[in-house]
Amino acid sequence: MRILTFEPRHAAAWRDLNTAWISRHFALEAKDVEVLDDPVGKILDKGGHILMAETAAGDVVGCVGLIALADGGFEVAKMTVTESARGTGLGRALMQACVDKARALGAPRLYLETNASLAPAIGLYRAMGFVDLPARETPYARCNVWMELTL
Repeated sequence: MRILTFEPRHAAAWRDLNTAWISRHFALEAKDVEVLDDPVGKILDKGGHILMAETAAGDVVGCVGLIALADGGFEVAKMTVTESARGTGLGRALMQACVDKARALGAPRLYLETNASLAPAIGLYRAMGFVDLPARETPYARCNVWMELTL
């Protein structure tokens, strides 16, 4: 598998992969739709980045967004891996790619919001060095865990 920078050809896979996992566990929210329908305008044009994971055959099997924050950090958002790619280490590779990208850009931190029911994801975040933060305001009804990695 390879991790590469989002290209316009990835737009449908970005939307579909994220819609699938969110809908499986939660209700798709207005903020989700906004970011999934316009990744260029809502993430890339605002200084963020999107990474896509593809197989050697070109099938998209994972993705993650880095949304630019006012302090120069990034929010890790919309990270998912297809069912068929789970257990392969791809989630860890995507998160490491986020850390590497943020460090290369001189970001002070990575921030994320998630839900306590997503235990494997939270385990990965903690293994990567993320620590829990106090609750804060969020546009997501499902969010009940806030985490940060100081770079």
